[in-house]
Amino acid sequence: MNNYLEERETEYKNAKHLMKFRMNSPDKYYYAFQCALFEKNVKAFGYDHVATRAKAHTDGIQFHKHSITLGNQYSYDLKRFNNKDEMLGFVIGYNEAILNIKINEVA
Repeated sequence: MNNYLEERETEYKNAKHLMKFRMNSPDKYYYAFQCALFEKNVKAFGYDHVATRAKAHTDGIQFHKHSITLGNQYSYDLKRFNNKDEMLGFVIGYNEAILNIKINEVA
């Protein structure tokens, strides 16, 4: 069990560089994983006409309290939100949609 917690802490630290807001809930590991997965999905599939796969690879994705941006806080907003819970819900929904697309391609 201790090894499991150490692995989650390592995953959290690796994903934390994407998130530019404080996470102190018990679900911080889950949300950090979802943000890292969102970045991976945007780099693989793109997001819109500006946040293309190439641009996502070049600039990277950042998560702020009220927005998801390319590059830095003052760069292009992929999407803006009223609060971080709304943003995290969007990220989880996007990841689920990509997962469903992948499952349907295999079937």
